[in-house]
Amino acid sequence: MELFGMPIVQVYMVGLIVAGLATLLYILFSDMAEGIGDASPFLDPAVILAFITFVAAGGYILELVTTWGSGIILVIALVTAFVLDLLLYLFVLLPLKSAEVSLAYTDESLMGRVGKVIVPVPIDGFGEIVIESVNGMISKRAVGYENTAIEYGKEVLIIEVRDGTFIVKEYEPFRFK
Repeated sequence: MELFGMPIVQVYMVGLIVAGLATLLYILFSDMAEGIGDASPFLDPAVILAFITFVAAGGYILELVTTWGSGIILVIALVTAFVLDLLLYLFVLLPLKSAEVSLAYTDESLMGRVGKVIVPVPIDGFGEIVIESVNGMISKRAVGYENTAIEYGKEVLIIEVRDGTFIVKEYEPFRFK
């Protein structure tokens, strides 16, 4: 069978090459196309290019290895590409879009974390703690919970944050007996 004056196998191969090159260009310049897929997931260039690639690859392989008619091969390639594209979107692209990767933090996001006292916290005064995070070591001003003093080197639990000051309590890890 011929399409556009070429054998159907060549049409599939050309489609595969064009979709592959378009995918490569999309990967390189995707920041400029950001937001296109926000209106509908089916308008996302990654989804469209993957669908075209799956159809072309499936059609090409089936044309080479089977003796089925080109119409049946096209239908099988379309259905297979739709299923694979749906799986790609649901299990890869959607989780990637919803994942937030950021090195930024807020003081409130540090509540409940454990830090270490590097400047002793006196009664009615300020000390300093450090918290280990993916960003490195974060140093913060601290006061004792219920005005308690905390010695150097003690582990503390961050209870609350008020005006940039961390209210901390000496950390007592829960131990099973």
